[in-house]
Amino acid sequence: MEIDEKTFKKLFPHLYREIIQKKMHLSIDAVRTSIEEGEVEAEKSRETPSMPTVIDYLRRCENDQEAFQVIDYLEKRREVSSEEAEKLRKQVREHGVRSFGAKKEWGYYSEKYLKDSTP
Repeated sequence: MEIDEKTFKKLFPHLYREIIQKKMHLSIDAVRTSIEEGEVEAEKSRETPSMPTVIDYLRRCENDQEAFQVIDYLEKRREVSSEEAEKLRKQVREHGVRSFGAKKEWGYYSEKYLKDSTP
């Protein structure tokens, strides 16, 4: 069911005002295109370091161009399938490299490992 703006404003004046004023909003800085992938990432143990995934590599990229280079490289080495590579490229084109999550800076893994393993 679609509703036009005038009707929405009449039916929900307070909600309409909040939306227009953008008083309360939530910024989303990552996109998961696969529920299964999101669940796998959420279930990973934080206590033991693991091998970086394609998403980890993409989160280290400075810009979309670097992301395309990483995808091409991983596809060439057959670390991702052609189908997966195309899905990743599409996500970069449509949403940008930051859609995979915030940029992981140098030392992310070592700092995380040291912090998590300190008694």
